[in-house]
Amino acid sequence: MSHPTSTPPLPHLPVLRRGRPYASLDLLPVKDCRDGHTLAEMSAINAGIIRKDLARIPESRAALQRFTTRQLVDICIRAGTLFLEGTLPLGDRGHQQSPDDYIRALSATSGLPHTLVRRNMRKLYDALALMPDILNGLTRGIDPDILDAGFGVVAGSRVSFFPVTNCLGLVMPSNSPGVNSLWLPAIPLKMPVILKPGREEPWTPFRLIQALIAAGCPAEAFGFYPTDHEGAGEILRRCGRALIFGDKSTTAQYAHQPGIQIHGPGYSKVLIGEDEIDRWPEHLDVLAASIADNGGRSCVNASAVVVPRHGAAIAEALARRLVALQPRPAEDPQAALSAFANPKMAEYIDATLETDLKTPGATDVSQAVRNTPRKTVLEGGIYLHPTIVRCDSRQHPLVNREFLFPYASVVEVPQAEMLSHIGPSLVVTAITRDAQFTRALLDCPLIERLNLGPKPTSHVSWDQPHEGNLFEFLYRRRAIEKAW
Repeated sequence: MSHPTSTPPLPHLPVLRRGRPYASLDLLPVKDCRDGHTLAEMSAINAGIIRKDLARIPESRAALQRFTTRQLVDICIRAGTLFLEGTLPLGDRGHQQSPDDYIRALSATSGLPHTLVRRNMRKLYDALALMPDILNGLTRGIDPDILDAGFGVVAGSRVSFFPVTNCLGLVMPSNSPGVNSLWLPAIPLKMPVILKPGREEPWTPFRLIQALIAAGCPAEAFGFYPTDHEGAGEILRRCGRALIFGDKSTTAQYAHQPGIQIHGPGYSKVLIGEDEIDRWPEHLDVLAASIADNGGRSCVNASAVVVPRHGAAIAEALARRLVALQPRPAEDPQAALSAFANPKMAEYIDATLETDLKTPGATDVSQAVRNTPRKTVLEGGIYLHPTIVRCDSRQHPLVNREFLFPYASVVEVPQAEMLSHIGPSLVVTAITRDAQFTRALLDCPLIERLNLGPKPTSHVSWDQPHEGNLFEFLYRRRAIEKAW
């Protein structure tokens, strides 16, 4: 007589309240974006629990203050190896997650192919393993012992720093796991982390937290709070300092709040100067990488190429180069495009492009090269083919737009007018050797990070912080005199 087999329980990602698992009655399904099946359940809590837990944040900070900065850096280095190679707890139902389990789960819910998950995984490993370099860049070379003591001498001058908050709040996105690298330095800076994960991407912050705890970090330093819009607002209002990630409609309401650091669209760009523009074919690899690295999902991806001439030829060459990026199965080692976790987002982007292309002065060069629809479906996943748009006028609505896939406009602007045209830009790669233009670029307040020469906008240098300096966001310098 056969007996029915019981279905093993799904993994459950609990709320972490000061590091302790908490199961809620309110469970959110974490689903595969391609076939819709549920991969895990995730507890969700309301704003009231967040308020209650934040009242005990001084205890969490005290737990980190029992360590020296150097000890916490060593913990980060060990955590990097555990994150990359280790099998770590996955929730509170006895499940364990190997690196391959993590890659499959994240790919399934976010739409990223395995190749890009591995690349982001390596980026996060580097962010932990190279923490000494990152802290050196954030603090501009201050000895970690001075951070522990709160005061000291730097280059012959007395310095003192004090915290402006007891914790760092985070409202995270679902589009790319690599953005988690931005909060990791909070741990050696002795700041507890209060984190709301993205609905489709709880895997990365949860795994990072487990790796840090396994490496010796006090569990009290972490709050993992899947929550609703009200709960996210509570994190942003009550943490003293917080980071929010999202599109312009999400982040605009916080634009003038100094305690909230906004990580929205980057509007990153590549500029080619007069002295290099006739050699533009030599720089085509840099242009393509800037646009398409990481599936075009990052705020550091270029969304515009600004040139003094040869715009039409550059646009066609880019379109022909990027048409080779085709949707492929998630496991394909050549996959470089991501499916959309939310199909409505792909539909919105496609419709927006089609509407704006009706405004005279813009041509979808990729459409002519590809001769197929921009939106396509593969194995249940919805993809958008890379799109290069040639704009005749800098005023066209598609010139300064950013989308979650490989997209860029190409527009001609005289070199002397480029910097008055580009607007706020997270990253600018300026391909020029012109000393006068270089000086103007260095003086431009609209550029957050500047790459001088043919380096992709997507390139990351760990000792050069961008998107804000976390140390200066969490700490403030004071004048100090000692009479004893």
